[in-house]
Amino acid sequence: MIVVVGVDASPKAPEILEAAIREASLREAELHVVHVLNPPVIYVEVPVDVGLIADAERSAVWEQLQPQMSSADVPVQRVDLNGYPPDLLADYANEVSASLLVVGTRGRGDLASLLLGSTSHRSLQLAKCDVLVVKTEEG
Repeated sequence: MIVVVGVDASPKAPEILEAAIREASLREAELHVVHVLNPPVIYVEVPVDVGLIADAERSAVWEQLQPQMSSADVPVQRVDLNGYPPDLLADYANEVSASLLVVGTRGRGDLASLLLGSTSHRSLQLAKCDVLVVKTEEG
């Protein structure tokens, strides 16, 4: 059995990861911690090392979450993907036949979510497994 959780560099990520660890433990499941890098398109007249920016973001995510992942009482697998987070999280969960996909919510509100998209909403539409949306204290 596998539980998949989507994480990013936000301050809410540890809270979302904690919920996923709890769920994986209850289910006696392996936990796949997935970070999807979706670099913004930047139009500038000077060269930008996108790889350097990507490496910095990944480092920030994993440094923040490594202590929790190391102390989890379930097997943890770290996964890095590139692309559009809502689609890739659901695709990955479907690919590994996850029993649960855990995502957070930013609490943007209806209008902002409509304009900007919602990872949690899209995950509910695309994932074949159950989806747990973690509403953190801030959101």
